[in-house]
Amino acid sequence: GVVDKEKLINGRNIKKGDVLIGLGSSGVHSNGFSLIRKVFLLNIVNVKVKVEALGCTLGEELLKPTRIYVSTVNMLAKKHTIAGIAHITGGGFIENIPRMLPKGLRAKVKLGSWPVHEIFRMIAQEGGIGNSEMYNIFNMGIGMVLAVDKGDADKVLADAKANGESAYIIGEAENGETGVDLCL
Repeated sequence: GVVDKEKLINGRNIKKGDVLIGLGSSGVHSNGFSLIRKVFLLNIVNVKVKVEALGCTLGEELLKPTRIYVSTVNMLAKKHTIAGIAHITGGGFIENIPRMLPKGLRAKVKLGSWPVHEIFRMIAQEGGIGNSEMYNIFNMGIGMVLAVDKGDADKVLADAKANGESAYIIGEAENGETGVDLCL
């Protein structure tokens, strides 16, 4: 695609105190399926069994289409200044969020500030997988993270929700070596 240089969202303008807004995912999207297959030993029988906690079969949950954020992000970018965007794909929070941060900033992500889908709890429990590994593989219920000025955060959040997104303030940018701190 083509974008005017001044409209390029590349993270260079993210600053300390900017708020991280998470846009909800529809499920696992397309990441971590090698691990999911290993954890659940997927076969024709177990993918067809209804799982009460999921409200559907395991197969239906795993095949939920990946949420596409283009219309929401385009709308938000026209109305607000978005300093950075991270698509939470393979590599989860740990690998993807730092890609949008300029040197000298890290992300402080507050766990519990959004609902984690039940499928991720099941994967962690069934596979004996710790929190740090889960957040390094899966989206954990957040498919995209936007960095915005603290003064604009409530308006961006409201506009994302008005556009049909599940949206949450999940953290902020702070000084430090580029990376992600997951905290309670």
